Amino acid sequence: MFNDIGPLELVTLIVLAVLVFGPDKLPKVIQDVTRTIRKIREFSESAKNDIREELGPEFKDFEFEDLNPKTFIRKQLDNEDLGLKEIRNGFDLKKEMAEVTDAVHSRDSDTSSSSASGSSGGRIDMTKKPEISDQDDRPPFDADAT
Repeated sequence: MFNDIGPLELVTLIVLAVLVFGPDKLPKVIQDVTRTIRKIREFSESAKNDIREELGPEFKDFEFEDLNPKTFIRKQLDNEDLGLKEIRNGFDLKKEMAEVTDAVHSRDSDTSSSSASGSSGGRIDMTKKPEISDQDDRPPFDADAT
């Protein structure tokens, strides 16, 4: 809850609480706040237990944290039944990138030798920059159409 509050901010909040409530009333206010938080937690837990009882025994493993989309997806992806870990472990990104790089470099040498001979074999050379024509290929602007 207070993960992003630094020590200086915490000291500032304490000093501000002492100034607002005074040193005499501050312990009573802290007790009231902690009692309220405890009651809210108890109410929340009883509501969760009531919902679990109403859902029945088939939902005994149901956790409300699973309703968070990130947690739900993470739990589903870690599921052993899907076999995703084997797929993830079988996929080596460095190896795949090295194969792609080798294929590109060998294709560059093949296309440069074939283009020197004059026949490209029906392949398009993606390394060449497209020729820029002097005329503009766009249709003329029609102010009445807009």
